[in-house]
Amino acid sequence: MILENNKKNDQPTKEIYLAGGCFWGTEHYFKQIEGVIETEVGYANGIIENPTYEQVCTDKTHFAETVHIRYVPERVSLEFLLHMYFKAIDPVSVNQQGHDKGTQYRTGIYFTDPEDLSIINKVYNKEQLKYQQPFAVEKQPLENFYTAEEYHQDYLDKNPDGYCHLPLSLFEFAKKANPKDK
Repeated sequence: MILENNKKNDQPTKEIYLAGGCFWGTEHYFKQIEGVIETEVGYANGIIENPTYEQVCTDKTHFAETVHIRYVPERVSLEFLLHMYFKAIDPVSVNQQGHDKGTQYRTGIYFTDPEDLSIINKVYNKEQLKYQQPFAVEKQPLENFYTAEEYHQDYLDKNPDGYCHLPLSLFEFAKKANPKDK
């Protein structure tokens, strides 16, 4: 979905794919950040073609619920987005975020531009220093991504009282975050 407060323009864009548990909340969180111009929820890095939500929930497809994020690097950096990502996940939890359990709820950073890996590693390593346990966050090239069913897209916009593993205060935090501060 193209975001109202971040309408498309002629500035170059980049993309990153982030798995942070249930994609409803993760998508809504990133939509609040200035410079993010489009989000789409789907399934990343699995072993079958065109999975359904029901198939992904079996833990047999190897997919992670993931948000495809398009952003304008002149307005928000990948480094800033990744720092925001780590504020919204429990990076040491394996196959679980909040009350959601299963391999589809694992955390992961999936990239399409190999040049992004140095930034990903920089932020990952800096964040890892805050924890004694090793991170469970995958860092991998994107192998595949399939768009989730329409009813999952912009779910929390369509269902403001819908389930979300993230606290509402986090959405407000993201809305007020200033990408120029980092």
